Amino acid sequence: MKIKWFGHSAFLLTSDSGTKILIDPYHRFIRYRMPSVEPDIVAVTHNHFDHNKIEAATGEYLLVNEPKEYIREDVRISGFKTFHDKVNGEKRGPNILYRFKMDGLTICHCGDLGHILSEEQINEIGKVDILIIPVGGTFTISAIEAAQVMRQLKSTITIPMHYRTKALSVVGLMFSKVDKFLQISGQRTTEAETLDISKENLSEYAGVVTMLYE
Repeated sequence: MKIKWFGHSAFLLTSDSGTKILIDPYHRFIRYRMPSVEPDIVAVTHNHFDHNKIEAATGEYLLVNEPKEYIREDVRISGFKTFHDKVNGEKRGPNILYRFKMDGLTICHCGDLGHILSEEQINEIGKVDILIIPVGGTFTISAIEAAQVMRQLKSTITIPMHYRTKALSVVGLMFSKVDKFLQISGQRTTEAETLDISKENLSEYAGVVTMLYE
């Protein structure tokens, strides 16, 4: 499986058989620009403009935007209802955490998660190989809380997202840089433009992987 980051919370997962999953497309956001993508699946974690621009995708695809089960080709998806804040969505609304099972791996994309997980949610989600999680704070969990969720789900690999980068210009000042999370996590860190991962080489990347935005 290959994992590519388009900046912010947008990712492209490509299975070994070629099934493409586009998550939280934004199309254009400040200085971030998404390339043209023709996915098989588009997953939207919540209905905010910087996460739900499905127009960024071309062709025919399965739209995943509810906290339920989906199956497409070699991919099984489970959506778990969470919130964008700590007050059950009263401030910023609902959020869906997605669990993708493909190529023998379990990947979780947290969307704009705004709280640490309950014991019930931890048990429902189960074992996580790769956790994609917001770390920038302000609109989502903070770096400290992200480290807590990382430990809750016991992920082998954690990929931070939704943090301050140069592409966000002055808007980025509302977010923390990824450095804070890297320090708090206390884990080995590697960088990758595209993460080519499998059950066999999972342990080689154990720790935090920061994805490079092109």
